Amino acid sequence: MSDKPIPIASGPAAGFTAPTPQNTPLNPAPVAGLSKPTVPDIAEGEEDKEDASEDEDEANPLAGLTGAQAAIYSMVQNKLEGLVGKSSGYIETLPIPVRKRIEGLKGVHSQFSKVEAEYKRELMELDRKYLGLYKPVFERRRAILNGEAEPTEDELKAGHELTLQDDPEAEPLSEEEGNAEGKDVKGIPEFWLTALRNHMEISEMITDRDEEALKALTDITLDLLPGKQGFGLTFHFSANEYFTNETLTKTYYYKAELDYLGDWNFERAEGCTVKWKEDKDLTKTVEVRKQRNKNNNRTRIVRKTKKTPSFFDFFSPPAVPSEDQLEQGEIDDDELDELRFKLELDFDIGEDLKDRVIPRAIDFFTGKSLEYDMLDGDSAGDSDGDEDEDEDEDEESSEEEVPVKKKGGKGAAGAGAGAGANQECKNQ
Repeated sequence: MSDKPIPIASGPAAGFTAPTPQNTPLNPAPVAGLSKPTVPDIAEGEEDKEDASEDEDEANPLAGLTGAQAAIYSMVQNKLEGLVGKSSGYIETLPIPVRKRIEGLKGVHSQFSKVEAEYKRELMELDRKYLGLYKPVFERRRAILNGEAEPTEDELKAGHELTLQDDPEAEPLSEEEGNAEGKDVKGIPEFWLTALRNHMEISEMITDRDEEALKALTDITLDLLPGKQGFGLTFHFSANEYFTNETLTKTYYYKAELDYLGDWNFERAEGCTVKWKEDKDLTKTVEVRKQRNKNNNRTRIVRKTKKTPSFFDFFSPPAVPSEDQLEQGEIDDDELDELRFKLELDFDIGEDLKDRVIPRAIDFFTGKSLEYDMLDGDSAGDSDGDEDEDEDEDEESSEEEVPVKKKGGKGAAGAGAGAGANQECKNQ
């Protein structure tokens, strides 16, 4: 290395020009000889650990806090939660004449609520009227899909016109084509099983073991409760090897009063008892193992019954806790959140069966309904704006959205209506 001193330029004569907006580029060129900053590679396992650590920190706001800091945080959080829904104090500062007008507006709004409630009741009566008009159509559908009748020429023509809307090049079905092959097929096999499989939430409830029993499902019918707010679903079955019931029922009850948004509030649901044949209960599995006696060295067979998920759990809905249970703290917050989720999901599925699956069963059978589901999903995604633009694509694709209550589910867990009991399923 040279021992000569390095000259240091000083003063304006050194050839240095101060940077100005005129002589400084907006995007300066990279400095030659300097490499880009690098980030050390992270092994897959280490990345997972870091992600897990970050998730834990986000899930637990108390992570990393000392005992005193955590106590202060909890105290402030509880205080803030206690203020939700309470007055900010602004109204109390207004002059008495203004506050009287506010009270008067509340009275005016109560008149709106009365008219709205009357509108909803009349709307339900209108639903009753048109359900009566729908029933002959649904009965005709049942006869065709169960092989009791064949479509008329007019029905085939109307159906083909709808097919042309989706596929303009579709050709009418020939009378001779395929007649020999399908002459022994009765109706439309597995119609309702396929329709239910094409409903996203219901499909997740159906296990492989359930499918054989659901092949015997011949119809699903809807009734609006007479003199009450609510509806009933009836699942009709042909003879099968799993249970003796000819029908399984599920009834949903609304509260008499509307919620804040003017929708019927879910109160409770009642299922029924499935009369399983011996060793055919699809909601249970039997674990068989051998057990040896230590004293006499003899072996015996032990059978242990375990609960297992099944579509037929739908007929044993979760019970709504009473006000006393909630006030006495018999159900902790985690259990209450889980129960609320189950109640909302159960009510959503019941509403979907009433409003979508039963009226538009053919669209669920063909899969056409899935197109509308995807369009609805896209619309919901667009409405979220750009909030998630910075998130990783992998995280976005793996997230599962929690079902959102469409009508009145938010008050379900605190309805205080008591447990929903299972009714005895009817045999017809």
